[in-house]
Amino acid sequence: MRSEKEIQYLLKAADAFRRRLIVISPDLQILASNRSVENKGQEQVVGLPCHQVFYDRPEPCLNCAVQKSKETGRPALQPKPEEYVDLEKMPCLYAYPIYDGDRVEAYVSMDYDLPVRGEIEEKLQSSNALLRNLIMSAVDGVIAADKKGKILIFNNMASEIFGYAQVEALESLNIRDIYPDQGAYEIMKMLRSEHYGGPGKLCNYEADVVHKNGERIPINLNASIVYEGEREVATIGFFHDLREMQRIKAELEKTQLQLLQSEKMASLGKLAAGVAHQLNNPLAGVTLYTRLVLEDYPLEEGARKDLQRVLEDAERCRDTVKELLEFTRQTRHLMRPQDINRAISRTIFLLENQTLFQNIIIEKDLDPALPPVYSDIQQLNHLFMNILLNAAQAMGGRGELRIRTRHLPEVDRVRIEIADSGPGIPENILPHIFDPFFTTKEEGEGTGLGLSLVYGIVETHGGQIEARNNPEGGAAFIIELSIHSKIAEGTTGE
Repeated sequence: MRSEKEIQYLLKAADAFRRRLIVISPDLQILASNRSVENKGQEQVVGLPCHQVFYDRPEPCLNCAVQKSKETGRPALQPKPEEYVDLEKMPCLYAYPIYDGDRVEAYVSMDYDLPVRGEIEEKLQSSNALLRNLIMSAVDGVIAADKKGKILIFNNMASEIFGYAQVEALESLNIRDIYPDQGAYEIMKMLRSEHYGGPGKLCNYEADVVHKNGERIPINLNASIVYEGEREVATIGFFHDLREMQRIKAELEKTQLQLLQSEKMASLGKLAAGVAHQLNNPLAGVTLYTRLVLEDYPLEEGARKDLQRVLEDAERCRDTVKELLEFTRQTRHLMRPQDINRAISRTIFLLENQTLFQNIIIEKDLDPALPPVYSDIQQLNHLFMNILLNAAQAMGGRGELRIRTRHLPEVDRVRIEIADSGPGIPENILPHIFDPFFTTKEEGEGTGLGLSLVYGIVETHGGQIEARNNPEGGAAFIIELSIHSKIAEGTTGE
């Protein structure tokens, strides 16, 4: 038998233990507890179920050490620390039975494993730090928000995409502010649907978000709802900026169109060159003998008019053949540095006194510091002549022509922009504007080779040409020519 003094020491030792120590009946009712329980404000615990007192649960805890000890009849450590990281709701770490002879009278439950718990806390802090570094370093924008829309996570890439500093986003930004109109509502509606990746998930959804400055940014969004049990507590989204991808896609499409156009030009060139040479001789014969008949024979007025019509049509065919031969010309003559401003001014001088240009105002904004371009001046004259004539015809001989040149030192190019105040180019026609034989003019008024020839000249000079409609009205042709074209430098003339 222990003395009264020994019992007092044991009671004091139990009360001095800074962790929870309780005695529990087999039906999990608290029979006694040490002072540590009372010091935490839990004075009236005797007679109550332990899971109700400590965890506010109507049923015994999962992985309960006392239940495990009841099953085995031996001391139980439950659960293993590395398998349970919720430190605030950790069940009893250790329990062992108290025997009265062969009968288990009660169980002791202890929360004493301080070194292990400290290790768990250290691991948890380390894991949290690693998780934070992963989120902050992610190549996509990561944003998490609570149910009211308050931002909880806003990583570095999110700052780059949306323009908000992290502190600013966490303190004052609402998740609804990053979506246009009712975008946030639509996203939540899809997240709760079963059709976009399953309930609580939204996969590979393309949408627009709003930058701090109001700019709309295309993104690809993967998002999910964060649950606690079955209750929604937050949302998290991964935002992938699509601007660069769309730019690359547009460049690829443009390159593909240019390659297709080049293939068309090359194929047509081979065909046209053969056809043109075959037609030249018979056309010359038709023209010659028609003139001889008109000059040498007295003819009735009706017959003379018919022959005159034959001669005009033959000459029109001859001009078409000439244009075809020019169109298919593969060599360039007199390749040398040329003054683009001078070539434009010369072309305007030749055209401005023509009847078609009498009611057209021509505005020139030519860069005086424009560097020379290595090119064939005859082909450039032909290029500018075709574009200016097309513009004048599109305006019906009345309107305004604006011609502007600029140096682009960052890409070593010169830029020529020729804009008119006409009706513009219909959108369905715009993609075909440089196609050979494509024309919107009435039959007999054009061959459809003018702009194809323009395209060919620009291409052979290693440049680029684009036709587009101006927002304020009218059409514009933008030409960029390399100052030192590699294609041009390979040809020294004939």
